[in-house]
Amino acid sequence: MADTPAAAPINRSLARRMTALMALGFIALLLVGYAAVRVMQRNELHTAMVEHTYQVQRAVLNVRRLVEESEAARRGLMLMPERGTTRANFLRARQQMAPALVRIEELTRDNPAQRRYLQGLRLQLRSLLARQDRTLALLAQGDQRGAIVAYADDAEVRDIVTIRNVLDRMARIERRLMASRDAELRASQSAFYTLIALGAVVLSVVAVISTLTILSYTRDLARSDEALRVLNAGLEDMVATRTEDLTRANEEIQRFAYIVSHDLRSPLVNVMGFTAELETAASSLRALVERVEADAPAVASEEARLAATEDLPEAIGFIRTSTQKMDRLINAILQLSRQGRRALTPEKIDVAALIRQIGDTLSHRLSETDTELSVDGVLPEVVSDRLALDQIFSNLIENAVKYLRSGVPGRITVTGRRARDRVFYTIRDNGRGIDPRDHQRVFDLFRRSGAQDRPGEGIGLATVRALVFRLGGTIDVASELGQGAAFTVSLPLVIAKQELNP
Repeated sequence: MADTPAAAPINRSLARRMTALMALGFIALLLVGYAAVRVMQRNELHTAMVEHTYQVQRAVLNVRRLVEESEAARRGLMLMPERGTTRANFLRARQQMAPALVRIEELTRDNPAQRRYLQGLRLQLRSLLARQDRTLALLAQGDQRGAIVAYADDAEVRDIVTIRNVLDRMARIERRLMASRDAELRASQSAFYTLIALGAVVLSVVAVISTLTILSYTRDLARSDEALRVLNAGLEDMVATRTEDLTRANEEIQRFAYIVSHDLRSPLVNVMGFTAELETAASSLRALVERVEADAPAVASEEARLAATEDLPEAIGFIRTSTQKMDRLINAILQLSRQGRRALTPEKIDVAALIRQIGDTLSHRLSETDTELSVDGVLPEVVSDRLALDQIFSNLIENAVKYLRSGVPGRITVTGRRARDRVFYTIRDNGRGIDPRDHQRVFDLFRRSGAQDRPGEGIGLATVRALVFRLGGTIDVASELGQGAAFTVSLPLVIAKQELNP
């Protein structure tokens, strides 16, 4: 215990250093990550530009190929005009020429030099195509010699040479762009690897310093271990004492609720008895007023007649309704009090069989409301208190039957699963649902949600939650208005036997 105050400043200093190192490492990681992302973006841009250059080069080569193919096919036609394959190749190359030029135009929209060369290329190709058409016309007329003479014309040769020169210049432009973009791509890659290396160095330094700090902190913790063990031993005693005090206070609250509820019942019984006597007296008074009205109408006043026939019976009815409601509330408080005082008896329970038993009990109500209760899958068995579990599932299933949607056949499904040392059971229905704002308040005593068009005092779900808590579990609800509700009960797989004083 004596070392703890001295160790506290050291621990705080180490914590501050550790926090600073973690912050430094995190900031370094963020900076390296941001820089890496930027470099990757530049790499993607450069890669796209290089790919674009390749596409332009392929488009230029494609036009050159088509020009060469059309000229070769034309030469073949002049030698063998009757050969159909040669003519088909010539026409195919001519047809593909226009789309190939459009492709170059689309790819070079952002390059003024290429666009100027493309305009010149179009003019030369237009002249070449005109000459090709003239050659075909001569061949169609049977003048093969004239076609050969036209093909050998120097002007036509100049057209071919000019087209080749233009295509070569366009290819050289793209090669220069390719070299420049390759250089930029290599520079970006070098920067990327440099940033990765720098980040690795920074993180390694932070890791080494953090490791040294952690080792120092571990040594300080080892020196404080004995003091902490002594402190924990004292805390355990304090927790045990506090738990005993809370248990005693809880039992006292339960006894108080039982006593108060019991004492409230005595005056309530008197009120209910005197209400019955008042009802009898009111009947006699009403009969007397009726005889007076029949025998001596002038004697009976309108106020007396209304008091005897309407006001007094109405007041007695209000008193009776209020006393009946108060009686139900007192019964609810007594029921909760008894549940808190009853000792739990653990036993192995077949939950699926328990659900079937509850369904048999509610078979008449299920038939009346056209409701189907089913078990989906295998329900895991649990070691728990049978009576408490029966009350939990009965209340949830009865509530599902009570709050069905009008005109919709009821469907109630019970599912279950096991997760380590806990089991989860879900009771799902297709009823009118619960407003999400009321998901917590429906578990409060005497609190209800939605339209109050069903009988009840708001104690069912409060009792369910109290019982689930006593079994060491929790209960949750998931629901939307008009979409049904799903209550999930989480329980320990095995509960310990509890002994409570009566």
